[in-house]
Amino acid sequence: MIVRALKPVRIGSIRIDNPTILAPMSGVTDMPYRRLVKRHGAGLVVSEMIASRATVIEARKAMKKAVHTAEEYPASVQLAGCDPEIMAEAARLHEQSGAAIIDINMGCPAKKVTNGYAGSALMQDESKAAKIMEAVVKSVNLPVTLKMRTGWDESSRNAPVLARIAQNCGIQAISVHGRTRCQFYQGRSDWPFIGEVKSAVGIPVFGNGDVNTVEDARNLLQISGVDGIMVGRGTYGRPWFLEQIRHFLDTGQKRPAPALKDQCNIIIEHFDALLSHYGVSVGLRIARKHLGWYSKGLPNSAVFRGAVFKLTEPHEVRRLLRHFYASRTSRRAA
Repeated sequence: MIVRALKPVRIGSIRIDNPTILAPMSGVTDMPYRRLVKRHGAGLVVSEMIASRATVIEARKAMKKAVHTAEEYPASVQLAGCDPEIMAEAARLHEQSGAAIIDINMGCPAKKVTNGYAGSALMQDESKAAKIMEAVVKSVNLPVTLKMRTGWDESSRNAPVLARIAQNCGIQAISVHGRTRCQFYQGRSDWPFIGEVKSAVGIPVFGNGDVNTVEDARNLLQISGVDGIMVGRGTYGRPWFLEQIRHFLDTGQKRPAPALKDQCNIIIEHFDALLSHYGVSVGLRIARKHLGWYSKGLPNSAVFRGAVFKLTEPHEVRRLLRHFYASRTSRRAA
């Protein structure tokens, strides 16, 4: 039985055949992770948030976060900032570097972002938000999208109003995380309210927040009526999760996770990509959180994490990974 098959979505001139999207996440959706998730079925992946001022002033460091490959196409780059001119200039730089979509961040709840009047803080100033969106849209020949929350707090849930403003500014699609900024990640994502945003505009709207199972994706679609699903933390340790969502929505059947042997190969591939992208020292440190997510829930995973986090040689990490997953594969076979 088909639950609700996802239909292709157009973001400006770009067609997204499978509107399951990897959400932008600082410190997570770097190039190695985006490429891996895209290869395992995501319809679109978005870069981690990039400060627009850093793009303009420290272009080399900022561009490292956005560097992408042909496997990621169409590459979506998310920018954060509060100055319309700088946001526009940053968008132009990323257009020149090969971005296919520019995404504006008005959803990040982190204090270091909102204290600078960027991210979700912009939802408190609709006039300024409009100026930023207009400036970015006019600065590039690319589709521009927006990611936001339901509002700053419970007394100012203005996402439907801001969505209409965004549409009038030329924004081509909107993603909504169903919490206010002041909720951070507490409570539940308000899927019915995301539906109010969907009803307010005629451009594609993607729902985000608390999608941890394929049934969650189905329920979000049914409750909100959105055009697609955006998943962030639900992909931790499961770069194949978006493909599982797509398969379930298309067929009504659950696709199992890869076999443990295959998971081990995927993890080692990801590990090697991190070392190549960042260098051995930094890559090892970044890999630890991913190794923790991958192994979560497996027998004796805490012992494994305690051991692997202490290792400083890549070949030792690979050897321990293979041993850990091989021993779990043998147990399952027995």
